[in-house]
Amino acid sequence: MEILLVEDEPSVISLIERGLKGENHSISVAMDGFTGLKMAGLNQYDLIILDVMLPGMNGLEICRNIRKTNKDVPILILSALNQTEDIVEAFNRDADDYLTKPFKLDELRARINRQSRKARQQTTTSNTITIDNLVMDRDSKNVQRGGKSVILTATEYRLLEYLMVNKNKILSRVDILEEVWGMDFNMSTNVVDVYVNYLRKKIDYPTEKKLIHTVIGMGYILRNEN
Repeated sequence: MEILLVEDEPSVISLIERGLKGENHSISVAMDGFTGLKMAGLNQYDLIILDVMLPGMNGLEICRNIRKTNKDVPILILSALNQTEDIVEAFNRDADDYLTKPFKLDELRARINRQSRKARQQTTTSNTITIDNLVMDRDSKNVQRGGKSVILTATEYRLLEYLMVNKNKILSRVDILEEVWGMDFNMSTNVVDVYVNYLRKKIDYPTEKKLIHTVIGMGYILRNEN
């Protein structure tokens, strides 16, 4: 993979470069926010790893600016901040994953491999998913309910995609955390409930028929109840 690492701590840069050596990854490094944003705009990357606290420009601002022109490149946020509001803010900026510092190299490798698998899966799975009058076009990443476009953030889209691919199946919060937010995520966080609520406001609330259902004590399910 072609990876852009935007990080200002030499020890973290060295750790990542040594840890990923020999795994067919090519790593480009930017040590400040402005340089990182410029490199992201000039080159094609398979993954961008962003620190939050950077000289020049905050990593979340870089993420927001990247998403103005590139909706597809996976973005992994590195941060020492581990509160729910910090994590939600990163996903509100359309980050794909969030890893707290200090981190283990095995976890970073697993998250990178997960992004690689997801990219491959998107080329082999069905392009359109439908349940009732909710339609997702996975090529264009367009979602419609009753013929009207639904505007989603990247995280909301991934969550809805997971629910739709597994429609009529009960998905636990742990299942959703592992698939949408990555392995070994902070299991005490309520980020799943926060984002399910975001989705409900956009998918279910404007219509009479509800598709996203809570199964008490178990999790969530997307199904059409006639």
